[in-house]
Amino acid sequence: MHQGDISPAEAYQRLQNNPSAVLIDVRTQPEWVFVGVPAVERLIRLSWQVFPSMQVNGQFVAEIEQMGLPKDTEILCICRSGARSASAASALTQSGFSNAWNVAQGFEGDKDATGHRGTLGGWKAAGLPWVQS
Repeated sequence: MHQGDISPAEAYQRLQNNPSAVLIDVRTQPEWVFVGVPAVERLIRLSWQVFPSMQVNGQFVAEIEQMGLPKDTEILCICRSGARSASAASALTQSGFSNAWNVAQGFEGDKDATGHRGTLGGWKAAGLPWVQS
């Protein structure tokens, strides 16, 4: 199990306060391109699930380890709504990373009454910086 869940605003604050903290966006390439990404300096884009099959990326932890991050690095994982990122943070914790957190609500948050994301919870709805390509 990972260290716990934090809000998008808390994740952003931690990135501002800790120069070694990293945000790992575990969504897929299409999500990064079409939905946008957090506009932060220390952003790692690495999919937890491989598009289009959405099978778990069996190399996820190994790829993070190959980046040379110290095992005590503050790692904040984010996805669309907080489910995939919780799994990714837990996998990192199980492999020896001692400070992995899940960004609850994710980048887009839950669906609103009209079935759309991005207005109820999440990084975007919190008014945090993001960019879209």
